[in-house]
Amino acid sequence: MEAKQDLLAKAASKPKAARAVSPRLRILLNIVLAIVAILFANSAYLASITAMEWFSGHAYQNYFYQYMFLGHLILGFLLIVPFLVFGGVHWYATRKRKKIRAIRIGYALLAAGIIVLVTGVLLTRVSGFDLKQPAVRSVVYWLHVIVPLTAVWLYWLHRLAGPKIKWKIGLGYVGVVAVMLLVMTVMHREDPRRWNAVGPESGLQYFSPSLARTTSGDFIPARAMMNDQYCKQCHEDVHNGWKDSVHRFSSFNNPAYLASVNETRQVSLKRDGSVQASRWCAGCHDPVPFFSGKFDDPNFEMLTDPTGQAGITCTVCHAITNVNSNRGNADYTIEEPLQYPFAYSENPALQWINRQLVKAKPEFHKQTFLKPLHKTAEFCSTCHKVHLPAEVTHYKDFLRGQNHYDSYLISGVSGHGSRSFYYPETAQVNCNGCHMPLEASNDFGAKDFDGSGILKVHDHLFPSANTGISWMRDKPDVTAAHQKFLEDVTRVDIFGLHPGGEIDSPLIAPLRPESPELVPGQKYLLDVVIRTLKLGHHFTQGTVDSNEIWLEVIVKSGDRIIGQSGDIDPERGNEVDPWAHRVNVFMLDKYGNRINRRNAQDIFTPLYNNQIPPGAADTVHYEFTLPEDVDGPVTVEAKLKYRKFDQEYMEFVAKSNQELGAKIRGEEKNGTYVNDLPITTLATDTMTFAVEGSNVKVTNPIPKFDLWKRWNDYGIGLLISGKKQLRQAEAAFKEVEKLNRWDGPMNLARTYSAEGRLDDAVAALQRAKEFSDEKNYPEWTWAWLSGMVNREQGNLPAAINNLKSVVDGRTPEMVRRGFDFSKDYVVLNLLGQSLYDLGNQRRRQGKEEEGIAYLHEAAEYFHRALEIDSENVTAHYNLQRVYAALDEPEEAQHHAEMHERYKSDDTAQGNAVRLAREKYPAANDVSEEVTKYPLQRKKDPTSEKAEVKSDSNEGEKSE
Repeated sequence: MEAKQDLLAKAASKPKAARAVSPRLRILLNIVLAIVAILFANSAYLASITAMEWFSGHAYQNYFYQYMFLGHLILGFLLIVPFLVFGGVHWYATRKRKKIRAIRIGYALLAAGIIVLVTGVLLTRVSGFDLKQPAVRSVVYWLHVIVPLTAVWLYWLHRLAGPKIKWKIGLGYVGVVAVMLLVMTVMHREDPRRWNAVGPESGLQYFSPSLARTTSGDFIPARAMMNDQYCKQCHEDVHNGWKDSVHRFSSFNNPAYLASVNETRQVSLKRDGSVQASRWCAGCHDPVPFFSGKFDDPNFEMLTDPTGQAGITCTVCHAITNVNSNRGNADYTIEEPLQYPFAYSENPALQWINRQLVKAKPEFHKQTFLKPLHKTAEFCSTCHKVHLPAEVTHYKDFLRGQNHYDSYLISGVSGHGSRSFYYPETAQVNCNGCHMPLEASNDFGAKDFDGSGILKVHDHLFPSANTGISWMRDKPDVTAAHQKFLEDVTRVDIFGLHPGGEIDSPLIAPLRPESPELVPGQKYLLDVVIRTLKLGHHFTQGTVDSNEIWLEVIVKSGDRIIGQSGDIDPERGNEVDPWAHRVNVFMLDKYGNRINRRNAQDIFTPLYNNQIPPGAADTVHYEFTLPEDVDGPVTVEAKLKYRKFDQEYMEFVAKSNQELGAKIRGEEKNGTYVNDLPITTLATDTMTFAVEGSNVKVTNPIPKFDLWKRWNDYGIGLLISGKKQLRQAEAAFKEVEKLNRWDGPMNLARTYSAEGRLDDAVAALQRAKEFSDEKNYPEWTWAWLSGMVNREQGNLPAAINNLKSVVDGRTPEMVRRGFDFSKDYVVLNLLGQSLYDLGNQRRRQGKEEEGIAYLHEAAEYFHRALEIDSENVTAHYNLQRVYAALDEPEEAQHHAEMHERYKSDDTAQGNAVRLAREKYPAANDVSEEVTKYPLQRKKDPTSEKAEVKSDSNEGEKSE
């Protein structure tokens, strides 16, 4: 008994151990547990939405989600101080206790909590601290996701090693979390946005004849499309590129466009009683006033209304949710984008919260503003493929305009065109690869695209060729950027000389190392070759009626100019010689007048089209006679020059802007606007000839590119110019074959096929096949040519096999180089025609079932062509024939109507061409299949330029 009392006395005399969780500390613990409880419920909701997006590939984040995420951030920051205080006090109170296991687990739990808090802070990117490296951010993100689950397990172990767990409270906590999750899930509604879907037809009343639509069918508030400064906060480098881009100056802030669209609006108002026809322009050029509903106002203040000065804003491009078709004409769907909370607030604190939300949880922002469609050529096609509808021209339902997209799509550069003369090592799969090059950047969205360790963004200046707008804005650095982009896009080669001065005269070529002596008094024809190099579409495409690209050729002896073409006349406002060779389209109205004002409403037909396909060439002929008294060396210099707008158009632009109350850069002289837009020399070549009887010897450096390419380019230029120079092309390609290149016999097969010499074409293809084991041999081009020749010879089964190997084949070489020729609609149509012919042939032979099967197969390939180009006149024409043969009159009638819509009106166009030939002698000369440009023409200003205009308001001819 005494011993027991002694023990009790000793126990009473010992100091009591401090409680692990004091009453005050328990209050703090309850606060921590309450915040954690809400955070877990909140996190469960956020995680469920994220999981749904991962598994479905669709966006489910909405405005409620963003507020819940804001709550997550607020709760996280609220947790930091109480958690750290509780952890520190609790550690201090228990650090010397004997329950080692509980203490160690507690330490691990405290460390886990700190990791969660630190990773959370890092992910919010507060105060400019930004985890830009994706790998590092990914590690931090997954730590933030996984460690809380580990902390729950550690907390359970910690409590098992300590006081008894109160399971009722724990179960109650779980129940509260479950209820909160249920409530939040119910409150969440699936995002009503309809991405990847065509907007409702109800919106057509506001937007037609543009094909653009909104997701709702209603207008979009202007402010939703004009928040470029908001974008700049995180994407400054991107914004700096965009602010000087032609996209930025696409609307009434572009003096050239302003002049042209104002005329279209005035013509439409006078003719139709409204400006609605000009909506056709607005879907691409004026999206902000267009989608906000201001554009239809005839009194719209083009120069002062902010929406008219907005251009194509950041939001306009990035708010597009669907490419509706391959027709172009702004056939896209756009929405008012769903922003994070407080995006439009002017309160600095709320603006800061908005930025932190975006930085901490950028996925929704990325989904909203950078969709997979933005990385495709089809996205660019919505505005870079054009047709003129009847509402604009009052002529036909369809008239093809500029078309970068199809030109690119069926080129060798894209990897989809199987008929190119040249192919890149690997395909350029979209427009961005050339026109949005990567540049180093510290922008929030910068990425390490190429594994170099350098963060980059795509250049949103969209460097290309429009040096005119930057010059009018007095932005020499922007002009220089476009000029740099134009370096090495073409090549000029002074290739051959014909003593006698005729196409059929003997050819001395290639010039260099050959350098013949010129004979005084002798007539000569000089051959100059232009070759397109770094281009994925026709040269030039775009505004081809006002683009000015010409060859300047000068023949001189010392300071004496013997002959010249392509000079500039300062007395006529810096107009380029009308008789120069131009790489352009000479477009006409229905009365044969040149489209000289970008007057889209009057466009009718071209007099000539001198554009050069990608990876092709143009051979230009110049004639001159060497004067009898020339006794010194003769130098020939050829320069390919470019100016964005010609003098005639710029004079119209200057006068129109002046009438509207604006003034453009430049000056007038003698009542004529002087076109001082920058002239860019794209390519140049120079050669010096010795003259017979002179003792002066000359030497010329040999061009750096391969001899076989010089012959090949020369032949290509002759081949694509028409049938009158096929014999000369044949001779050129024979020289290529002598140099042991497959291009020689392959291109001979093209030439012989064009001449109808099918046996010779077969022999050439057999010789080309001998090169098939060589690297980069284009077996698909050989197969296309073989199919074409077999078809012409009536060997339809063989032709079908050849053509199917092109559009349905995927050889290792195609895969390696990223080529896929299933989109070559020219070959698809040829294959369909061959199947159609074979089907009819089998039916005539009494093999009805087999014949019908071939006809159905033909229809499949024609429909494949229409999937790529729904306006393809060849496919519609042949489907009309196929369905007539299959006795399906409704389908036949449909395609007959489509064919009628898309086909050219050759009779009416022929009349316009006839009238133009009389009015424009220089252009008439260029339109001939073989043109010899005189270098010693006597200038007669009265005959060089016909002052003929059409009054598009009245639709009558005036001279």
